[in-house]
Amino acid sequence: MMLSSGKLANLLRLADAAGRFKMLAVDQRDSMRAALAKAAGRQPQDVAYEDMAATKALITDLLSPHSTATLVDPIYGLPRAVKIVPGDVGLLVAVEDGEYDQVGPTGRERKTRLLDGWSVAQAKRSGVNAIKLLLYDTPEASAEVRAHQRQIVRRVGEECVRHDLPFLLEVVTYPIEDASADTPEFARKRPRHAIDAAREFSDATFHVDLLKLQFPADLKYARQFHQAVFDGKERPAVYSLEEIRAFCRELNEAARRPWVLLSGGVGIQEFLVDLELAVEAGASGFLCGRAIWQEVLPLHPNRERMRAYLVSTAVYNYVRANAAAERARPWYAHPHIGGWENLRLHDGDAEWYRRYGASPQRGE
Repeated sequence: MMLSSGKLANLLRLADAAGRFKMLAVDQRDSMRAALAKAAGRQPQDVAYEDMAATKALITDLLSPHSTATLVDPIYGLPRAVKIVPGDVGLLVAVEDGEYDQVGPTGRERKTRLLDGWSVAQAKRSGVNAIKLLLYDTPEASAEVRAHQRQIVRRVGEECVRHDLPFLLEVVTYPIEDASADTPEFARKRPRHAIDAAREFSDATFHVDLLKLQFPADLKYARQFHQAVFDGKERPAVYSLEEIRAFCRELNEAARRPWVLLSGGVGIQEFLVDLELAVEAGASGFLCGRAIWQEVLPLHPNRERMRAYLVSTAVYNYVRANAAAERARPWYAHPHIGGWENLRLHDGDAEWYRRYGASPQRGE
C-alpha cells in the first residue's frame, strides 16, 4: 500500500498512538431529526436548525474527548465541531446528502446523492482530516443503480487523491426483495452482502483508504442470542456463533484495506459483542454513533437531562467500546500493508517535493 504524506499524516490523526481507531459518529441527520421530533411532539419538518445543531454540539462536546476522531456532517455539525473537538482528536466530515433517491420498479433501490454545494475541496479548506462517504449497496439492485453507486465512490476517491485526504467508505446493505432488514431471510443474506462489498471496494480503482463495514451477521438471529437477549423480541435462529466467527474471518480476508466496524443503530450490548468478534477477526477499531449515545435523543429538549445522560451512561458506553478496541489490530499492521516498516510513501529522491501535488498520486 502506497500513501502520500498528506494521507498518512491525516490517517495518523484519526487513530491512537498504537494505530487503533476509536471514532465517534455524530453525522446522522434524518434519523436524528425524526427522534428529536418524536421527543418534542412535533413533525420532523418542524425541528429547527438550532435544535439539530445544538444537540450535535452537545454530543460532540461531551463525547469527542473519549474518541480518537469525530465524524460530523457539514450542515449542522462541522461549524461548531471545529471549535469544540479537542486539538488531539481528528475530524472527519461526510460528503453525502442525508437523503437518497429511491428508484426502481418497487421504489426500494437506493442511489446515493452527494450533498449539493459541498465538496472534497471545501472540506479540505475547512481543515478536516478525512472524508466519509456512506454508500448503500446490495447485489439485488439493478445494474444501472449499481453502476451509479460505483461511479460515486470513484468520484469521491479521485477527489480525495487530488486533495490528499484519506477516504473512508461506509458500506451498508439493505433489503429489496425482503420485507425488511429484520427478517430471517435477510439475516441469511447479510454475511455474503458484507463480505462481497468489502472485497469489491478494496479495489485500488476506488482509492479507499479505510473501510467502515457492517457486522457480517445479525446477532439477534444467532442461536446463542435469538431468544430476546438484546431487545426483548424472540426470533428464529439462522446461524451459530461459530458460523458468525467464520463470517468475520472471511470479511477480514476480503477487506484488502484496514477496516473499522460501524454500529448500524443496534443497542450498546449487541454492539459490544459485535465489536469483540470483529476485533478478534482483524478489525482496527470502530466508528460508532447511535449505539453509544442514541438514548439521549428522547430526553430532548431537556438539556440538563441530556447532559446528565451523556456524561454518565454514554461515557460509560464509550469506555467499554474503547476497552474492546484496545485489542484491535493497528491499521498499519493490516496484511495489505504488512507493518509500519513496509508502508511506502510517494517520495524516493531529492526532487520529490517538486513533483508533489503536480498530479494526482494514486495509491496501489
